[in-house]
Amino acid sequence: MALLPILEFPDPRLRTKAVAVEPTHIHEPAFQQRLDDMFQTMYEAPGIGLAASQVDVHQRFMVIDVSEEKNRPQVFINPEILDKAGEQVYQEGCLSVPGIFADVTRADEITVRFLDRQGQAQELHVDGLLAVCIQHEMDHLDGKLFVDYLSPLKREMVRKKLAKQRRQAAA
Repeated sequence: MALLPILEFPDPRLRTKAVAVEPTHIHEPAFQQRLDDMFQTMYEAPGIGLAASQVDVHQRFMVIDVSEEKNRPQVFINPEILDKAGEQVYQEGCLSVPGIFADVTRADEITVRFLDRQGQAQELHVDGLLAVCIQHEMDHLDGKLFVDYLSPLKREMVRKKLAKQRRQAAA
C-alpha cells in the first residue's frame, strides 16, 4: 500500500467533475490497489472519508469509515442519492482544507445507491454522520467543496489562512 498525495484547496483539480467507473474495471488489481491506498491515506491523515477526486483520480468512487475503531471500511462506487429527508447542521472538516472547520447544513437522512467493492449493487438508507460524510464526499465527485457553502468572505478567509499555513510550513 502507498500513501497518496491529497490535493488541497484552492487547487483547480478539485473542481473537476468525476466520471463514472466502468463496472468491468472494479475487479482489476490496479483499481483494488487504489482502494487500499485510499483507505491507508484516509486513515493516516486522519479522516473519515476520501473521494477519488481528492487524490487526483477523477472517477466516481470514494472510501469511508466513520467507526471509532476504524474497522468498518466502506466503498461507494458510482454513488447516487435517491432520496433526502430532514436537515442537520454539522461542523465539517476536510482533508483537502486542512485545519478548517465550518457548519454546513445537509440532509439528515439519505438513501444512496452504489456499487460496493465487489461491484455488487447496493442501496442504503442512512442518517447522522454517515449521511453527512456521503454527501460531503459526493460533493467532491461533483467538483464542490464544503467551503462552497460558506459566504464569499469566509471562503476568502479560508484561502488566506491556508496560504499562510503553507508559507509557514515551507519556511
